[in-house]
This record gives sequence, structure tokens and C-alpha cells, in this order.
Amino acid sequence: MFKGILVTKGDAGYRAALQEIDDAVLPDGEVKVSVEWSTLNYKDGLAITGKSPVVRRFPMVPGIDFSGAVVESTHAAWKPGDQVILNGWGVGETHCGGLAEVARVKGDWLVALPKELTARQSMEIGTAGYTAMLCVMALEKHGVKPMDGEVLVTGASGGVGSVAIALLSKLGYTVVASTGRTSEAPYLKGLGASAVIDRSELAGPGKPLAKERWAAVVDCVGSHTLANACAATRYGGAVAACGLAGGMDFPASVAPFILRGITLYGIDSVMAPIGLRQQAWTRLASDLDLSKLVAMTHAIGLSEVVQVATDLLAGKVRGRVVVDVHRA
Repeated sequence: MFKGILVTKGDAGYRAALQEIDDAVLPDGEVKVSVEWSTLNYKDGLAITGKSPVVRRFPMVPGIDFSGAVVESTHAAWKPGDQVILNGWGVGETHCGGLAEVARVKGDWLVALPKELTARQSMEIGTAGYTAMLCVMALEKHGVKPMDGEVLVTGASGGVGSVAIALLSKLGYTVVASTGRTSEAPYLKGLGASAVIDRSELAGPGKPLAKERWAAVVDCVGSHTLANACAATRYGGAVAACGLAGGMDFPASVAPFILRGITLYGIDSVMAPIGLRQQAWTRLASDLDLSKLVAMTHAIGLSEVVQVATDLLAGKVRGRVVVDVHRA
């Protein structure tokens, strides 16, 4: 038996609660991990509250990422004592995840913890930071350079946005942060944003084309925000879309694509190939100012997870939330 958050669905309805979990609940996998740290992401909030059908199998331990030490392994790549990270692969959705003291997963899903990072730091970065790194890598692959102009980051106060700002600023880019909480301007500028704009400038219906401003965009919001970001992206620029906090729709036109030649990159962190994951984590260990994790992160115990998940969906949480799974 071990402690964790368990999501159940039955005659009593949908429920997520901290409880003792039998090891038999865990699905098959070659590697058993003693989880040390996990996180709360937007998808975790949806899974825990049931506001979206994220969980596909019941009962389910939510949590789309974790870090910890291998305790048992029949996989050739891993042995007891190895420090590992997991992000995505359907964990917390179809396969029991990281918001518990123990996880059992496929060995091919794991990445070695970079020696520059502690287990806690890896989850302070978490899937949000790993996704932010994938966005930055896509913009770099496109050829966007710091001298090309301003880079917009939407949903800037959230986890992906916060890490994206810190990464881009350290790499020399001029970052403009868009947020619905302009009171967080000091926090965002502390991460490296040169300017902060209210999300209302991007959140409403816009024109097919707007004045060219952004050399590139990291969008965590979707819907009208993404459409307006594309409309104002400069000729030949790039937009990396990785979120849907504002909605799954994309009420745009083809104008920015065929008249300005911009490129829209879809960023998927869940099923990204292992080589790309390893590259992203190597880059995070070297290109992220780890001292900025302190400002963007706060830690909670398992007993706080359900309430904080509700706050997260309500837009009341800034930055990253890490979960010490051995703290009540």
C-alpha cells in the first residue's frame, strides 16, 4: 500500500481523493519507481476536477509527470537507484501517473535525470518547462534569432509561459508577456520579460491581418489569442502553439500564412520521440537560469492537491506547482 491521489467514477459520481492505494492498482510496466516529486499542470487540474474527460480508465492515479528513483526494473536501460524523469505518454490519463508515492511504467518512457538537476528542480521545470523548451527549439529550428525582434509569450503567468520567458530571455530574445493578471508584471519582468501587455489586447475577435509586430510567438492559450498572435506575426515569422487555456477553436484566416509566409508549429509534449525529449532536457539543464525557478514555483503536499487543482483551473495559480508526494 502507498499514498496517492486516486480518481474514481461510479454510482457516487466522479471523485478524486487522497487515500491508501493497493499496489495491484498499478498497471503493468518494466520499471517501478519510488516517486519523489510530481507537479500540477493544467491537464492534471482537468483530470482531478473532471471538468474535461482527460481520464480514460478508472481507477486512475493522475499526474502527467514525476521524478524519482528506480526500485525495480526488468528493462535493460534502467537499474535500481537510477534517477529518472517521466513526462506524458498518457500517464495520468490511461496509465497511472505521478501523484502518488509509487509508479510503475514502461522503461522506454523514462529519461535520465540530468546531473545538473535535482529531482525537485526537474519537477519545478516539469512538463510545463519541457513543453516550453520544445517551443523554443521549434522557433530556433525555424531560424528565429534574437536580433529579429520581439517574441510574444501568451498565458505568461502560467507554467509554460513562465519557463518560456526565462528561457528566451537567457538566450537573448526580447520577450513581451501577455497575461490576464497584469498585477503579475513585476514577477514576469523578474523572469526576463521586457514588457507586459493585458491579454484583452489579444482575446477578442480580430482582423485577418494586423500590424506586423512579433518575430515569433509561444502561445499557451489558443482560440482568439492564437488567431490574433498569428495576424500580427512579421513576415516569415513563426508561432509555436502548445496550449488551449482559452479554447480549442482557432478563429483565424489563411491571410497571415499566404500573405506573410508565417509558419504555425504544433507542439506536442505527450508523444514526442525519446531523442527529442533527451535533447530538450539537456538544453533545460544548460539554458535555463535555475535560480529563477525559486520565484516561479511553490511546493505543496498530496493533501493539498485537489484544492489547488481547482484553483489552477480558476486562474488563481501563477507559475509552477510542485508536489512533494511524501508530504501529507
